[in-house]
Amino acid sequence: MNPTLWRRLLAEFTGTALLVTAVVGSGIMATTLSPNDIGLQLLENSIATAFALGALILTFGPISGAHFNPVVSAADWFLGRRAGTGLTARDLAGYIPAQIGGAIAGAILADLMFDLPAVAFSTKDRTAGHLWLGEIVATTGLLLLIFALARSSRAGVAPAAVGAYIGAAYWFTSSTSFANPAVTIGRAFTDTFAGIAPASVPGFVIAQLAGLAVGVGLIAALYPDAGRSADDVVTARPTAADDAATRRAADAVGRS
Repeated sequence: MNPTLWRRLLAEFTGTALLVTAVVGSGIMATTLSPNDIGLQLLENSIATAFALGALILTFGPISGAHFNPVVSAADWFLGRRAGTGLTARDLAGYIPAQIGGAIAGAILADLMFDLPAVAFSTKDRTAGHLWLGEIVATTGLLLLIFALARSSRAGVAPAAVGAYIGAAYWFTSSTSFANPAVTIGRAFTDTFAGIAPASVPGFVIAQLAGLAVGVGLIAALYPDAGRSADDVVTARPTAADDAATRRAADAVGRS
């Protein structure tokens, strides 16, 4: 039995908030520890983000699927709608605002942790065609990975695989792989290493939506029955057997 919608929305809000906190906070720490080495700053930022993302998927995946990303949620709804799997339109209408709100809250939280103004809109311009192309590539690759794992019944490795992909994409894409409209919006609220100027946000979001279209098209071509596995995006939700096993384990611990 799936968790109630409010619990799933809370998981998406909290998970996205903590993801952006990790992205922004590690960026602030990186510039503090390595002020004169941008390459090292990016390495520190990407490693922290990759590990945090994997941990957050493990934490919130059994509740909401741990999407933390409107394009993942939109693809899940679109591909699963005919098979009656994945998110419903009502779910999608709740997931996206929860993710955006969480991303903004996460940026504010990171700023406050490092004794910075709660909201300081970024001045970092990221407006350029080659950066938008990087976002299309990053978003397309992310969707292909997630749905390939779900389609081949390997959703259990998604935390490690998705974290590894995002960590790598920091380096092989020109945009450093935002690949997430909610995270993009959230990062506009911090004038730090990970920030993006509000004026640059629309271009990134449009590129991510283009990546969504390309990714869904490729998934439909490569995996025509991918929609049947939409319930497993990003990680499989617990079954009745899983719940029973958890209860047995808890009982055994209590008796020990």
